Amino acid sequence: MIADGKLRLASTMRRCSRTTSLHPNSRSTSLARFSSLAAARHTLNLQSSSNDSSAIRLQTEPAAATAATHPGRYRLPSLTCSPDPRATLRGPQNPLALVSRHHLHHLPRTSSSSRGQFSQKRDFATSSSKPSSDMAAIKIDGTAIAKKIRERLHAEIDEKQAVNPHYKPCLNIIQVGDRSDSSTYVRMKLKAAEEAGIQCELLHYPETISEAELLNQLHRINNDPNIHGVLVQLPLPKHLDEYAVTSAVADEKDVDGFGATNIGELAKKGGRPYFIPCTPKGIMVLLEEAGVDLKGKNAVVLGRSDIVGSPVSYLLKNADATVTVCHSRTVGLQDHLKAADIVVAAIGKAGFVKGEWLKPGAVVIDVGTNYIPDASKKSGQRLVGDVDFESAAQVASHITPVPGGVGPMTVAMLLQNVVDSATMHTQRQKNRKTVPLPLKLLDPVPSDIAISRAQVPKQIVRVAEEVGIGASELEPYGAYKAKVDLSLLDRLKHRRNGRYVVVTGITPTPLGEGKSTTTMGIAQALGGHLGRPTFANVRQPSQGPTFGIKGGAAGGGYSQVIPMDEFNLHLTGDIHAITAANNLLAAAIDTRIFHENTSKDAGLFKRLVPVKNGKREFAPIMFRRLKKLGITKTDPAELTEEEISRFVRLDIDPETITWRRVLDVNDRHLRGITIGTAPTEKGQTRESGFDISVASECMAILALSTSLADMRERLGSMVVATSRSGDPVTCDDIGAGGALTALMRDAIKPNLMQTLEGTPVFVHAGPFANISIGNSSILADKIALKLVGTEPDEDHSANTGFVVTEAGFDFTMGGERFFNIKCRTSGLVPDVVVIVATVRAIKVHGGGPPITPGAPLSPVYKEENVETLRAGCTNLRKQIENAKQYGVPVVVAINKFSTDTDAEVAVVREESLAAGAVDAVLSNHWAEGGKGAIDLAQAVIAASDLPKPDFKLLYSLEGTVQERIEKIAKDMYGAAAVEFSELAQKKVETYTRQGFGNLPICIAKTQYSTSHDPELKGAPKGFTVPIRDVRMAAGAGYLYALAADIQTIPGLPTAPGYLNVDVDLETGEIDGLF
Repeated sequence: MIADGKLRLASTMRRCSRTTSLHPNSRSTSLARFSSLAAARHTLNLQSSSNDSSAIRLQTEPAAATAATHPGRYRLPSLTCSPDPRATLRGPQNPLALVSRHHLHHLPRTSSSSRGQFSQKRDFATSSSKPSSDMAAIKIDGTAIAKKIRERLHAEIDEKQAVNPHYKPCLNIIQVGDRSDSSTYVRMKLKAAEEAGIQCELLHYPETISEAELLNQLHRINNDPNIHGVLVQLPLPKHLDEYAVTSAVADEKDVDGFGATNIGELAKKGGRPYFIPCTPKGIMVLLEEAGVDLKGKNAVVLGRSDIVGSPVSYLLKNADATVTVCHSRTVGLQDHLKAADIVVAAIGKAGFVKGEWLKPGAVVIDVGTNYIPDASKKSGQRLVGDVDFESAAQVASHITPVPGGVGPMTVAMLLQNVVDSATMHTQRQKNRKTVPLPLKLLDPVPSDIAISRAQVPKQIVRVAEEVGIGASELEPYGAYKAKVDLSLLDRLKHRRNGRYVVVTGITPTPLGEGKSTTTMGIAQALGGHLGRPTFANVRQPSQGPTFGIKGGAAGGGYSQVIPMDEFNLHLTGDIHAITAANNLLAAAIDTRIFHENTSKDAGLFKRLVPVKNGKREFAPIMFRRLKKLGITKTDPAELTEEEISRFVRLDIDPETITWRRVLDVNDRHLRGITIGTAPTEKGQTRESGFDISVASECMAILALSTSLADMRERLGSMVVATSRSGDPVTCDDIGAGGALTALMRDAIKPNLMQTLEGTPVFVHAGPFANISIGNSSILADKIALKLVGTEPDEDHSANTGFVVTEAGFDFTMGGERFFNIKCRTSGLVPDVVVIVATVRAIKVHGGGPPITPGAPLSPVYKEENVETLRAGCTNLRKQIENAKQYGVPVVVAINKFSTDTDAEVAVVREESLAAGAVDAVLSNHWAEGGKGAIDLAQAVIAASDLPKPDFKLLYSLEGTVQERIEKIAKDMYGAAAVEFSELAQKKVETYTRQGFGNLPICIAKTQYSTSHDPELKGAPKGFTVPIRDVRMAAGAGYLYALAADIQTIPGLPTAPGYLNVDVDLETGEIDGLF
């Protein structure tokens, strides 16, 4: 025994703590209050008085006396996390189920007759060996049972890994310092884990580690989804607070089961602990193995520690035993023992319980681990329990030996808890279900902002939990939006992707045809009504249109992203980061030209590579420039004058600069400006201009990047000008690639929001649809596809979810770029194309009068006109035919307006099916939310299940730039020919010579026609597309040809949207957004 810190108390016990289950069906007791920390550090040591056999002296000792049974567990760990009432996989309603579900009836056992008053329900692992010739009790062999448990766990793990190789139960043991006893216990656990097939890693830290460092390590482990259990080996060095350290272990990884949450949940009625403490759990398994029927039996627990006594008493009560807990103040201890059918001894006093104190036929579980002198042993001592084994074995029916009884079961139950944790984690990943927010539908439908404000969104952390995003993978920005870390992709890389749906449309009117609204409606129907995990993935809107004529882009009516004001204004600052990065590069370009024009080579070199600590050294980014120049030297002092001149002089031709400044405002007066007019610029002026921020190549790169490293390379590869010798000048040549990446580091993480019905939405990137790809980011799509995907052992067809993304404008523009640029880059293949059509827009293409924002609609659009409608279906048919060229099934979504008639809807459906759509469905999601899109969502599910013909892109990257442009114009637009201006032809030749001739193509043109001419409606043919210029987005990875005079920064109308926007000064709410 370890005698340090003994506390001698009263020599007699005068009080009895008796806790009784009064009703046979009672399953648990109320939440027990934990003893103080000081009390938790000790176990009871009962010592009989030599003068009076009925009097008992209490001796409190450090719990290290129980080290062999509870290796290293001296103090009660407590957790700071509170139970989550929404956790559906936390634990069973009855904590005993956590024990009984692991009963070992399938393990081989030795038959033995029942002893005493307990009827034996089954064979159990026992030993008939006797300490003396007249031993009566059957020995319950914990060593044999624990071995069988390890074998079963190994078989169970192998079986699960056969169908899901990602299933790998993992335990981390933290050991601080080099105590020999701790090292022994750790080796024992490592060996047992290996035998059970559990990955077990020892994290061995020096005794000098600080508490902050240790807590940081625990935080890292808590956030690692591949680690399922954490055990802190105690004792810790004195400078570490054991309570603080053990409390830092996450509840769901507290496989010891000693945390406040697990103990508290075990103690309370109806509690649902994640884990049951290992020794009490092992005791219950031993009793079950012995065939003991606990119902109605009297059970006496000696000791009330939080490690064994208290938790085992809860478990016995839950099994319908009548439980008495005896402790230092118990009067008449022998009387209690004499009436006990089951005795659990955990007091830390060698041989204390005598056989004559026991009821004949009692079952004795000896938890004690005490060392007594024994000259016959090499060590000079031997291990014994709290029960006098020789005498007790003459009276009891079953008894556990020490060693070889409870001790091996403690470690076995630790391993069982780790496997349970891994199983719960795996199951939790499968049980992704969004709890929808109810809608209160009103008629007439209120304004978008009124609908958004009337709905109370979920906290964004709850949205994340429902879809399986871990707390460490989420970066909240306020209550209703957050960024998601890219590490999630690596964690879920083993999953099969969910279904991929792209929403496009027919050629729209200036009022828009509801693609964003339809995207939200489908997502709300799939996720909120049909129970399929679903993400809507959309672009972040620019503030230019928000305050201009178009308004926001959150969807509309009862199918929108909320809160819509946060969605449309700032969000998490990604566009501001794009603006800052773009303009830093613009400033760097002009500054470099200025300094090269006003400095000699030597002066430039000295300032670019200054002396630091007596030595010149290249900045890391400069090696990219040196490599490009073919200079392999790393010491600046070794460069020749010629090499220095080549290094410092980019020699940019100002006339070739393509990089412009940007801002996120529709400011038409910045389309053309003169810079450098201040006297300080020494007459170095040039003509330039501003673009809107979403037109920046930085935004296109954000959308097309597949990782942070990929974004870094793309930003550095952006070509901003040409040197006077004809060489491309890149962002890395200027030395700004790293800085731009730093400004956009957080922007690369997708933004998580929610629909009006609480289904998840990724809002990420917003490249200008006129001159760029007009699609949300690849990373958002890839992460969402994994989140809604399936584990290897799931039924993919039945359980897979959907990612519904949107492509800007009609299929001819946004859809074509989605396939030929975005899908080419991502490697993803959509399962379904949804084409949004409205009766109103189709009538425009059938000869209806022009639609002008702010002007009254013509009666043609309010009244039934089947003839005009059918004529306009040529545009719908062309969009369907274009989509089918890629080998993906097409579903037409007929976006319902109140003025549509049944006859008109029937015409649209008829024409859609005739053109090759697999279905055409009327959808009323604007007025009814997800409920109104259920039929459409079911059509999408059905289409996604169809066999897919071979997927193909429209063109390969072989051949010339002109050939690829002609392929798009002829096959997608219906053109007869393409005409290249002299400037465009010269640009193509330059790009080809510079090595950029094999890039995909993006054609910038009007969105109001399938042709280049907005006046040509329907599906025109035989026209010639004029290409007046070709520009390069080398970092984004495409060339864009201008087929029209596209304004890269819009202007404001006479009555812009900002006139209606204001703030309620009482509530702070924003009014007037639409």
